[in-house]
Amino acid sequence: MPQRSSVSDATERTGTATAGELPPPDVVSFIRFCHRRRGVAWPEIYDEMCAVAARREFHGWDRTELAARGLTFSLQDMPRLAGWTRAVLAGSEMTREVGDRQGAATPRMSAQVAIA
Repeated sequence: MPQRSSVSDATERTGTATAGELPPPDVVSFIRFCHRRRGVAWPEIYDEMCAVAARREFHGWDRTELAARGLTFSLQDMPRLAGWTRAVLAGSEMTREVGDRQGAATPRMSAQVAIA
């Protein structure tokens, strides 16, 4: 009996995003835009992405313009979109953490409270 690959046929066709692989810059901007609007991660952000595309709320782009930039909402491309979204949001989180650490090292004036 031939061995089947552990990778699904859909994943092979779409080239699922591997760890650290980011989508084109326009798609990164779109994902971040959608995330800022709702603050949710995959899979909930998928609904927001569909709604934003349907209403042309990001640069006036609909599904056709997003598809021209590599982002599609088809079921067979879902693994790639999920990977891209997770990579973008993980990158945003890392940037936020680094920014927080830098901010914490910055001396700040604070009022001293007298303890009685």
